[in-house]
Amino acid sequence: MNFDYDLFVIGGGSGGVRAARLTAQDGHKVGLAEQSRMGGTCVIRGCVPKKLMVFASGYAELMQQAKEYGWDVSNGKFDWPHFITHLNAELDRLEQIYRTNLQKAGVTIHDQRAVLMDAHTVELADGTTYTAKHILVAVGGHPILPDIKNADLGVMSDDLFNLPELPKKMLIVGAGYIGCEFAGIFNGLGSEVSMFVRSAQILRGFDEEARGHIGDAMQQRGVRIHTGCAPMKIEKRGDRIWVKGSNGHEEEFDLLVWATGRNPNTGGLGLAELGVELERRGEICVDEYSQTAVPSIYAIGDVTGRVELTPVAIRDGVAFHQTVFQGNKTPVDHALVPTAIFTQPEMGTIGLTEEEACEQEPTLVYATAFRPMQTTFVGGEERMLFKMLVSKKTDKVLGIHIVGPGAGEMIQFIGIALKMGATKADFDRTCAVHPTMAEELVTMTHPVRDLA
Repeated sequence: MNFDYDLFVIGGGSGGVRAARLTAQDGHKVGLAEQSRMGGTCVIRGCVPKKLMVFASGYAELMQQAKEYGWDVSNGKFDWPHFITHLNAELDRLEQIYRTNLQKAGVTIHDQRAVLMDAHTVELADGTTYTAKHILVAVGGHPILPDIKNADLGVMSDDLFNLPELPKKMLIVGAGYIGCEFAGIFNGLGSEVSMFVRSAQILRGFDEEARGHIGDAMQQRGVRIHTGCAPMKIEKRGDRIWVKGSNGHEEEFDLLVWATGRNPNTGGLGLAELGVELERRGEICVDEYSQTAVPSIYAIGDVTGRVELTPVAIRDGVAFHQTVFQGNKTPVDHALVPTAIFTQPEMGTIGLTEEEACEQEPTLVYATAFRPMQTTFVGGEERMLFKMLVSKKTDKVLGIHIVGPGAGEMIQFIGIALKMGATKADFDRTCAVHPTMAEELVTMTHPVRDLA
């Protein structure tokens, strides 16, 4: 059978773009459909704009520190419209790079929604149909609105990059990494920030000690965290939003933000009708090669619900290309993925949590908390946390968790060591770089806990 394309990709995020570009560069005919902006969640409404907002929110503290170091500076007023204008210009630039790189590789771009008609056919929003030998679904996910009366009075995380003005007082519902990152951002920019957290602690699923450390620091910085509290009633009162929590706390806010999770963008794509298996939230079920139950249809990235990180989606795309178009069957590798959470303070993490490690095997816990030199000099009280989990039997490092400045940068290089199977002895025989924060990684000589 003659197909219009060797590969048709649905979704122009980082994973889909990488797979499309590599395949086209190999000489195959590739089409890609994207109904929104090229670049996906990460570039347009996720990692990139959020990290730029983190940078912006940190300057007030830096200027205060600069005064203590002898600089004659004063904190001016933050200009939200100026920042947003500059931010949008940068996102436009990055989106154009994605588009240009696809075109240079020879990919045909369709700027509209595509759905599946059968195992080898897609239909675009204008009614045009195309056939393809292989179809790759890389449509990502979207934030979800909770099922509660007047929930539409709030906004989603996607909306925070285009607010007309900086809110004076805001409530964030949810305490995953997205909610906690935005709490730090807006607190740093000068907003009064509160959080409603259903559970007893923020950042569910991360190391208990590390997330407790972050929660304490966030509150010391001014974020009001209401644990064991979910919104029960929401009302519009004048130009403000009144919210009553399950713990009885009630308050009015200028802005209500929902950060209560994300679901895959699989609705209405026609997947289930073709026999593609979906999980409860709509995640596409795939095997280790990203192949669905329909042999010609593959899926990568957040839409599979595996590891929802941009670099993982890109690596999924590379593995797909190698498997399908280069004849080199390459399973996806989701083991020991280093991760940064850009809370304030930020966290870098890889491997097992203390809770997971002690369930798996006898574990030694090495940990230290200290005030970094730069902030100690100006009287800062916030402490940095380093934590290492080590197998008692093999001496292999099972997990590392860092909370504090530069944690995300450090965890990248730690990821290389752990991927190579580093032991505690490997860290111990590495000379420290002094004076740095990172030297604590090689100077923790005595375990603080023995989880036999």
